[in-house]
Amino acid sequence: MLDLEEIRLTIDEREALRLADLEGLSHEEAGQMMGVSRATFGRIIEQARRIVADALINGKAINVEGGNYEISSTERLFACEKCDYEWHEDFGTGRPKACPSCRHSGVFRVSSE
Repeated sequence: MLDLEEIRLTIDEREALRLADLEGLSHEEAGQMMGVSRATFGRIIEQARRIVADALINGKAINVEGGNYEISSTERLFACEKCDYEWHEDFGTGRPKACPSCRHSGVFRVSSE
């Protein structure tokens, strides 16, 4: 395993993969979360997916590094589009499937800014 060629994935590219492919956010939502335009997010996620595909297909190790980032808090604020209920979820718990108040599936993350 130590002899694998390494390919570099930036922190921003990793975050783009998490938001789009793990959390299921749209490019617009994910771009807002990262503080970039939808088009810029699209370029970041396209590059990230190309890097991961190269690693998987060609047997390369992925080295996540670089970028400027700041962890702003330990929880996220969500709201329901149906009943307007707002609640906090800890980071790392995934995107809520439904509103805890009315069980509606239309939930969105509220910007902390």
